[in-house]
Amino acid sequence: MTANGWIQIALYCVIVTALVKPLGGYMHRVFSGERTFLSPILAPVEHGLYALAGVDRKAEQHWVTYAVAMLFFSVAGFVSLYALQRFQNVLPFNPEGLDAVTPDLAFNTSVSFISNTNWQSYVPESTMSYLVQMLGLTVHNFVSAATGIGLALALIRGFARRSARTVGNFWVDMTRAVLYVLLPISIVVGLFFVWQGTPQNLDAYVQATTLEGARQTIAQGPVASQEVIKMLGTNGGGFFNANSAHPYENPNALTNLVQMVLIFALGAGLTNVFGRMVGDQRQGWAIFAAMGILFVAGVAVLYWAEAAGNPAFAALGLDPANMEGKEVRFGIANSALFAAITTAASCGAVIAMHDALTPLGGLIPLVNMMLGEIIVGGVGAGLYGMLIMAVIAVFIAGLMVGRTPEYLGKKIEAKEVKMAMLAILILPLSILGLTAVAVVVAPGLAGLANAGPHGFSEALYAYTSATANNGSAFAGLGANSPFYNTTLGVAMLVGRFLMIVPMLAIAGSLAAKKLAAPSAGTLPTHGGLFVGLLVGVILIVGGLTYFPALSLGPIVEHFAMLAGNLY
Repeated sequence: MTANGWIQIALYCVIVTALVKPLGGYMHRVFSGERTFLSPILAPVEHGLYALAGVDRKAEQHWVTYAVAMLFFSVAGFVSLYALQRFQNVLPFNPEGLDAVTPDLAFNTSVSFISNTNWQSYVPESTMSYLVQMLGLTVHNFVSAATGIGLALALIRGFARRSARTVGNFWVDMTRAVLYVLLPISIVVGLFFVWQGTPQNLDAYVQATTLEGARQTIAQGPVASQEVIKMLGTNGGGFFNANSAHPYENPNALTNLVQMVLIFALGAGLTNVFGRMVGDQRQGWAIFAAMGILFVAGVAVLYWAEAAGNPAFAALGLDPANMEGKEVRFGIANSALFAAITTAASCGAVIAMHDALTPLGGLIPLVNMMLGEIIVGGVGAGLYGMLIMAVIAVFIAGLMVGRTPEYLGKKIEAKEVKMAMLAILILPLSILGLTAVAVVVAPGLAGLANAGPHGFSEALYAYTSATANNGSAFAGLGANSPFYNTTLGVAMLVGRFLMIVPMLAIAGSLAAKKLAAPSAGTLPTHGGLFVGLLVGVILIVGGLTYFPALSLGPIVEHFAMLAGNLY
């Protein structure tokens, strides 16, 4: 570890923290229907879209109607993306003449992009045409992120409203998220990426001759437009197989910093939206502080583990610092920081191969995802996941003092706790259940590149990433098979939609309640005590749930490494 590395990590944290309030204030005005500096340009477009779709922007929806609208929209997105892939060989903008995508891979990819996971079991530049990349994948990068923002807003309204039957309008929330938030930032930063050297064209791939006389195909295409929204919307699906380690996707250190900031920007800003909508910005800062504590702790362990490296290198007289699989342009500190960011934020983009991390280094991305990716998390999804954990935390606090728990003036009763526990338990059911199947059946074992605990970690990481809607991989798993395409697709559906429904039920239940006046026994939820309680509950719940599985993977591999056994 170096002072320079820590300074870069600290600088990143300062930049993200500085963006929380201005971004939160802007998004609050957007979703409250207030006028913004973009309204003269975008308001006519917004109103025209509502007229075209027959949407009344003033009519709000019950939580059930909101959920049904979201589910039908997701089904429509799945069908259209599946069709694009299956017929891409006869559709335009396919200069390389790529074949139609196989049924199991098309299913996996369609589920992946509608769920904001962007898991990729394929090599993008040799599998997907320009049309599929633009009309299919990039479009879903926008709308899946906008869907997550809308769902977070629905839960926030549940806390903010009193005696209400509605939680907002899904169509209005999604439209405003795309028009006023995602699209303007993407246009500006996309042009910045083009300036820095990221391609944005529809040309055929370039055939080049190397100095040795070999022929090389250099892929290009509409990269910049997908690159910016893959980061801003915490999608993570790369235009190239190397993802953000590819110099076309991530040309230099400046673009690398911008990409990392984009990943956290909106998720962090939504904590301020939460504080503003409930009438107390301190509440938002408390949530942000809990996220920050967990994130900084994870980065510190990951950076330390990779800087310490593998003692087997030292035994050979080499520098033990683990540079295997790292982005050599940016070094260990930035590689570790990027790995922590992308798995804390449900993004899945990578500049380092996580399969090459040390055992304890690989443990941190796993833990980030296993906790539900609530450390900033996916755009919107991280906030509503953290708020569900806050419901559990105040419930436990209420049990300790023997009174009905409250959060922001709303009594947390049996229905809310049951729905919160259902949302939390869905994740380990998918992660642990599907991993157990994969490591005992022949099709699952066939995809593992390594034996022993590292091979187990590959399977565990895959189902954790899919269920948590992250999309990153250990990169040692051969996942493009009917078994993995199908089971990982199921995991993505479970992790996205079976968590959303109970969350919306909580939103509807809370919106209908009156505010309870604070009393001497009310737990303040804007201070250090609550932040500590929330962090403690998250770690205890996560530890009790996943420690046995982690013990079979990265933990035992770490002790094996110290004993000289490598996998």
